[in-house]
Amino acid sequence: MSDATRSLEGKVAIITGTARGLGVALAKRYGTEGSRVLLVDVNADALPAVADSVKAAGALDVAWIAQDLSHEEGATAAVAAAVERWGCIDVLLNNAGGGVIRPFLDHTPETLHATIDRNLWTVIWCCRAVLPHMIERKSGRIINIGADSVRTGLYSHAAYNAAKGGVNGLTTGLAREFAKYGIAVNTISPGGILTDEIREMLNPGSAVYQKHQIIDIRGVTREIPMGRFCEMDEVASLAAYLACDEAGFITGQVISVNGGQWMQ
Repeated sequence: MSDATRSLEGKVAIITGTARGLGVALAKRYGTEGSRVLLVDVNADALPAVADSVKAAGALDVAWIAQDLSHEEGATAAVAAAVERWGCIDVLLNNAGGGVIRPFLDHTPETLHATIDRNLWTVIWCCRAVLPHMIERKSGRIINIGADSVRTGLYSHAAYNAAKGGVNGLTTGLAREFAKYGIAVNTISPGGILTDEIREMLNPGSAVYQKHQIIDIRGVTREIPMGRFCEMDEVASLAAYLACDEAGFITGQVISVNGGQWMQ
């Protein structure tokens, strides 16, 4: 990709949940588009290799910090690290998550707290940490990764959907409250994403399939008109577009990437 087409050239982005899966794809796409990227995840061991891959993709600069973003101090530390290194933050991409997926009455207080902490509190704390900086600069983009299971009512996802539904509500509320500062807030709401784990779940003989046998992933794909799950790059391309200058008038939206599984 030539510099002329690098839509995020020179922008500073904090991307959370970047140790594996979709987070890696998001960070590499931002690198390809010329962004400076701060990788944030609770898993410190994976981040150096991810940073190398994002740099190789074309990022102007890459740094990483290991923090638990379900606590306020973790989010505060991540924002401070980006400001200290680059002096500004243009984009916050809230991807950190990962719920405990099980029938609602099989949850324990601990698994319920973990699901809400990972998927809602991470977003709340990161938004609270970055917004004062964006207000001061009178510009910024906050992009959240949601889930279309909120709309489809996917089996065994009630607690997870409670958290992701909270992200949708936070998105519209923040978008209205902070539009006057030039800050756009949106959520990307994927259906099933073809991560490495999901690929394994498509094989009934795999250990991952047995672990998650509460739902047959093959049955879910049959409900999608396009007959497949979303590729990670398809989510990453939308995340890059929402951060670019020409997308500045899009705010307060929950945008599905779902192959027609749910239609508005």
